[in-house]
Amino acid sequence: MSNKNRPFFAWPILLIALFAVSSAGAILQSMEDIPPFLRASWRMQGTSIILFPLFLFQVLNSNEYKLSSKDVKLIFASSIFLTLHFGSWVWSLDNTSLVHSLLFVTSHPIIIVLIMPILGSSVSKSHIFGAFLGVFGAIITFGDIDKGGEITFIGDFAAFIGALTVVGYMFIGRHLRSNRNMPVFIYAFPVTFVAGILLAFSALIFEPVSISDSIPEYKLFGWTDSAWLLWIVYLSVGPGLAGHTGINTVLKWFPPIVVSVILLFEPVIGGLIGWIFTTELTLGFWTILGGPIMLTGAIIITIEENKKQIFHEESIK
Repeated sequence: MSNKNRPFFAWPILLIALFAVSSAGAILQSMEDIPPFLRASWRMQGTSIILFPLFLFQVLNSNEYKLSSKDVKLIFASSIFLTLHFGSWVWSLDNTSLVHSLLFVTSHPIIIVLIMPILGSSVSKSHIFGAFLGVFGAIITFGDIDKGGEITFIGDFAAFIGALTVVGYMFIGRHLRSNRNMPVFIYAFPVTFVAGILLAFSALIFEPVSISDSIPEYKLFGWTDSAWLLWIVYLSVGPGLAGHTGINTVLKWFPPIVVSVILLFEPVIGGLIGWIFTTELTLGFWTILGGPIMLTGAIIITIEENKKQIFHEESIK
């Protein structure tokens, strides 16, 4: 779409979505009294409640779309990827710095290049160069791993697992939304709802959590307590709805490449929000050096993927 036809409120929506998504890490890290799987489950529970009426509306008004058994299987697979993504990422927030967690969880463009040969996709020199920069930048940031434990390899690795699993979630979502024309909330609600259930079971199995605990921080639905209700409401309405729904909305007016590159700055915005929120920011020399290199690699890959997609679309016209 040309700038002339783009509504004036498109950029504000995109920027609000960026800040909303970027704020999730700082909020979730500040809720450190709650075990990570339970915290992630609360996030999914709250978002599911917000998404349900929108899901119901689309079900009642999307008579042309028919859900197949394969669609159901893919939705369930996507929910497993989302479960692994949120579980590992929230766990990483307790075991490394906010900036490191955000850097590694947004490294999915680099991961896509690394698995492209497995998927049978062609890899260009720009892909390889971007992936090299990304991996090189990541290795540099390891220089800030300290004995005190605020930045740890295991925490960074957990965030990387979050990036790895979100790739599966993204691929399935792209297939169902683009190839199957599945309405957005018919996809988003069941995936989020099932992920919330799976994370709840994970919390019950691996954490000191129960359904009827008197302490809200260890209760399966403890987010309904007044101490945590507003936090979950914000995570559900802010990053969950304004963030992700805002991103889906602006794709109507912006090329995907613009949105993708802007969202890669989540570690920068998220780190700034974390500093404002807590007045503390762990940002060592090696992170300052390696972080931008990681982001540069991811941006190169994203731009190359956009060129590849445009070329494919032109060739089939």
